[in-house]
Amino acid sequence: MAKNKLNKNWLHDHINDPYVRLAQKEGYRARAAYKLKEIDESEKLIKPGQIIVDLGSTPGSWSQYARNKLAGQEGGGIYGTIIGLDMLPMEPIADVHFILGDFREPDVLQQLEQVLGNRKADLVLSDMAPNLSGVAVADAARIEDIIDLAIDFARSHMKPSGALLVKCFNGMGYSQIIEKFRQEFKIVSQKKPKASRDKSSEIFLLGKILKNPSLIAN
Repeated sequence: MAKNKLNKNWLHDHINDPYVRLAQKEGYRARAAYKLKEIDESEKLIKPGQIIVDLGSTPGSWSQYARNKLAGQEGGGIYGTIIGLDMLPMEPIADVHFILGDFREPDVLQQLEQVLGNRKADLVLSDMAPNLSGVAVADAARIEDIIDLAIDFARSHMKPSGALLVKCFNGMGYSQIIEKFRQEFKIVSQKKPKASRDKSSEIFLLGKILKNPSLIAN
C-alpha cells in the first residue's frame, strides 16, 4: 500500500511539474535540460565552436540543450562538436555524435578518439548517477566511483582550460568528493538549480581549469 501511495504521489508531482510541462512544450526529452540551462546561463559554459562531451547522455536532453546552443550554421548544422556516450541506446539527435558503450572499454575510447581526432574537449558534462540501494555507505561509494570516472575522463580528454560539470548527491562522502575536485581544479563551485527538485539531495559540482595539466596523459 505504501509503495502504491508513493508511486501515485510521484506521478501527481511529475504531471504537475512545470519543468516537465516546459520540456514537453519545447521538445526536450527530459526536464534535466533545465538544470543544465540554468547552470549554463549563470556560468556561460557553452559557447559556439566548442567540443562538448556528454557522459551518460541518454535520453539526450543535455545533448539537445548543448546542440541548441551551438546551432546557427548556415544551412543547418552547428558550430562545434557534441559527443554523447552511454551504455544505454539513445534516439538520434541532429549533429550529435552518439557512441554506445562503456567509455572505459578500449573499443569505445577508440570510437571517441576517431571523432575527436587530435582535439580535446572544452567541456565535459556528466549527468550520470548510479542505481541507489538506500544503504548510505554503499551508495556513497557508488557515487564517488562515478565522479572518479568523470574526473579521470576529463584529465585524459579535456583541455587544461576546460570545465567539468557532474551530478552529485549531498550526503555521506560529499565532502570527500568536493575535496577531490579542489585537488584537481583551480575553480570549484556547487550548483543547485531551481529545476532540481527540493526533496532531492542532488547537487552539481563544477570544476574549471585543471591544476596539473603537465601530469595529464597524452
